[in-house]
Amino acid sequence: QAQLVESGGGLVQPGGSLRLSCAAPRMITRTYNSYKMGWYRQAPGQQRELVAMISRSGEADYADSVKDRFPISRENAKKRVLLYMKDLKPEGAAVYYCYAQSTSDSSRDYWGQGTQVTVSS
Repeated sequence: QAQLVESGGGLVQPGGSLRLSCAAPRMITRTYNSYKMGWYRQAPGQQRELVAMISRSGEADYADSVKDRFPISRENAKKRVLLYMKDLKPEGAAVYYCYAQSTSDSSRDYWGQGTQVTVSS
């Protein structure tokens, strides 16, 4: 059973919005709260790239290409991280992966299965 379960991908027109959600149902809350969480994306023929990361305390870092358009947030009590994607552009089309990394041991990390985001008119 997967550690991270993503949802919310789909087809959207340029300029539209989507919200991605990533839940960690198998993690106990204390463990989840010790992980930093984030989103990566991978477009066809390209390398996987960081989109946004959020620390356990809520500090966020973003790729320059999505800053101010893709706010990331986490709901620790629900063991969930959200990515609000606004003003989506065609170059934003990719498979989006949820990522979790332990803050005490960086070798302990998990990936979600990926969710497809398609931006097309």
